[in-house]
Amino acid sequence: MKSDQCDRKIGLTRRTFLTGAAAGASLAVSGSTVTEAQPESNVPRDICVFSKHLQWMDFDEMAETAAEIGFDGVDIPVRPRGHVLPENAVDELPRAVEASKKAGLSVPMITTAINGTDSPHAEAILKTAKQAGVSHYRMGYLNYDDKKGIVGSLDEHKPKIAELAAMNREIGIHGGYQNHSGAYLGAVIWDIWYLVRDLDPRWIGCQYDIRHATVEGGLSWPVDLKLIAKFAKTQVVKDFKWGRVDGKWQVINTPIDEGMVDFKRYYDLVKSLKISGPISMHFEYPHEHNRETVVPLMKKDLLALRAHINEAGLL
Repeated sequence: MKSDQCDRKIGLTRRTFLTGAAAGASLAVSGSTVTEAQPESNVPRDICVFSKHLQWMDFDEMAETAAEIGFDGVDIPVRPRGHVLPENAVDELPRAVEASKKAGLSVPMITTAINGTDSPHAEAILKTAKQAGVSHYRMGYLNYDDKKGIVGSLDEHKPKIAELAAMNREIGIHGGYQNHSGAYLGAVIWDIWYLVRDLDPRWIGCQYDIRHATVEGGLSWPVDLKLIAKFAKTQVVKDFKWGRVDGKWQVINTPIDEGMVDFKRYYDLVKSLKISGPISMHFEYPHEHNRETVVPLMKKDLLALRAHINEAGLL
């Protein structure tokens, strides 16, 4: 079935069902099952390369290169300008997953622009991902409406997030909202918590990004992590430092351990809070797009990350 045909199936009946399911999911939080849910410490902590950084390769070369570097898996962008375009997901995502598996890699997560049940191709992408064995996806970003204000914007988005959680439950996949620094809704972790706090963390929550959390949280990010821990089912890892560029203070992306992220404290907390799930490694600092450059720099960062995880007793 083509993706546009799948999308058209989200009609009034589906919307009515999801609205009812979302209401039920919200009510269920006050019951014993969900309130007792804890982070799942036994979910594999596969370290995945975000294939955005290998997107100039085809699926086979990308997977072979990721395996050569030593990654456990791949995080595939299925979004506009992504490694897989949303409108092609039904046909191309299984091919990307198969290429990864052929190279001995898992594909536990994808990155999408989905932030509601009405996002383009949302149902087709998520059903295809689930059928291919993907268990988690990163959601798209949301914005504030200046006319509605901060709280008004959050209240407007909240029922839509509940509907999405209901669709995730129906399909059997988890959606995580990344705490991206800047003017994005969710740069402040409390935004994400406010949106998902009444929902079942098995189906929706946070993709926790320690780099962005440190940019926005400074010394307070551990408080944010403790707040969102139950909902943090996937993680993003990268590093940064503040620096002056043309006389202005800016965030400068760096390799692991060359920046300001306190990985020791972070993974000590990850362990104590029993946070697990797949990790997506990003490489946002400048580098050439060729194997000769990419392979050694990714190997270096991967070894540094594994050392931190091992030191915390998580491997």
